[in-house]
Amino acid sequence: MSDDREADRIEQLLSALRDDNEVLRNHAIASLGQAGPDAIPHLIALMADEDAVIREAAASAIVRMGPAAVEPMVKALQDDEWAVREQAASALGRLKDPRAVAPLVAALQDKDGAVRTAAVWALERIGDARAVPGLIDALGDGTVREDVARVLKKIGDVRAVEALIDCLMSANWMVRRHAADALGRIGDPRGIKPLIEALKDEDWLVRRNAAESLARLHATEAIDPLLPLLEDDNTLVQETVEAVLASLGWQSDARAKHKHDEND
Repeated sequence: MSDDREADRIEQLLSALRDDNEVLRNHAIASLGQAGPDAIPHLIALMADEDAVIREAAASAIVRMGPAAVEPMVKALQDDEWAVREQAASALGRLKDPRAVAPLVAALQDKDGAVRTAAVWALERIGDARAVPGLIDALGDGTVREDVARVLKKIGDVRAVEALIDCLMSANWMVRRHAADALGRIGDPRGIKPLIEALKDEDWLVRRNAAESLARLHATEAIDPLLPLLEDDNTLVQETVEAVLASLGWQSDARAKHKHDEND
């Protein structure tokens, strides 16, 4: 196919991205994904479109190109338009290429919150532990703190332990929930004492997650602090704590003695 004919075909497919017919749009996305590098500059331009559907369609077409799209998307993370940077970060997450880790970590410092959020999501999709130091730094960002705590939990790297311990004191209850869960999944004994303190958290799921994490950490020293939660206001916390205590070797028939001691 001649260059002119290929250019005409690309223009037609780009126009089809704006069609109301979803089947036609999906066909255009798939076809542009096979069009090669000539289509990339046009698609990047559409990633700044005022219509979110168009922006996402352009990014989807680029993702269809596979590894060849990684370098152009990394470069697009520096674009002047926030929407282009956001879609580039999202595309890199869908491509799951490890070459994108360092640029996405840098994007955690972007001036636009939507770009930072997309970068966190992308790093979660890639799941590379090299992102951990940058993610720990991003825990100070109120816009993405909750998402970052979730991603650190998923990656499960011991370097995040101290930062997650600090997160147990966060004013954001979702951050505390993720941190309480993450510390058990990572399995570092440094988390035991802070998790015992978290058993007193005002949020029921923080208390429950802390109890489950203490079970994962085989923290028998948590047995006494766990006992009051057998009478927790939340039934799910009570049930969880009963199972946790059993896993830690506490005998269920000791519950009557515990209640007797309380009444004395």
